[in-house]
Amino acid sequence: MVRVSEELTIDDTLTRWSAADRAGTPLLVLLHGYGADEHDLFGLTPYLPDGVAVASVAAPLSPPWPMPGRSWYAIEGLDGRSSDSVTSAAEAFLRWLDDAAADAPAVALLGFSQGAAVALQAMRLAPERVDTVVALSGYVAAGELPNDEALTALKPHVFWGRGTNDQVIPEARIVHTAQWLPAHSELSGRVYTGLTHSISEDELGDVHTFLTKWLERTTKG
Repeated sequence: MVRVSEELTIDDTLTRWSAADRAGTPLLVLLHGYGADEHDLFGLTPYLPDGVAVASVAAPLSPPWPMPGRSWYAIEGLDGRSSDSVTSAAEAFLRWLDDAAADAPAVALLGFSQGAAVALQAMRLAPERVDTVVALSGYVAAGELPNDEALTALKPHVFWGRGTNDQVIPEARIVHTAQWLPAHSELSGRVYTGLTHSISEDELGDVHTFLTKWLERTTKG
């Protein structure tokens, strides 16, 4: 029986890169949200620190018509937002990472909503490949994975940002994430008053600071 995760493929021809010459440069990968595409988060590039190559990938699925864009996993139906679906998407992403960015000296992920869930799941699946994660308006998928116990010792740096007025992510997933992240990561984060399911300039400022510190750690390492 073929696993669903083995059928998911990220189309690398759709990936947007900030620079053609990326040799020896730390990589930041952007993972968009439901109904968006590889162009969506690429607009954040001017707000990101210098000295990093940026790749914005297109999720492998198309959401149900008439929703535009792409999706990492289904959010509708009985299996909507299932942890297995998040894992399948994260496995597809890691295959892309191994093929497209195997020579990157350090890798950080920045995901929004669905993309944040997939970024965190990729960190859980392959902590040796993912140094740090910026999770915006997202959550940690429920359930246990084999590397979770190791993460309690590794404590990778994670930034988790969300808004007080975000009505998209179910409350149960926010509660789970608030419990899980402090135990499995070196957590930085902020809850933005009045922010909906979106990204604010204040949040981008915090992200810039967080990623600058990541680059400093990478240089020292």
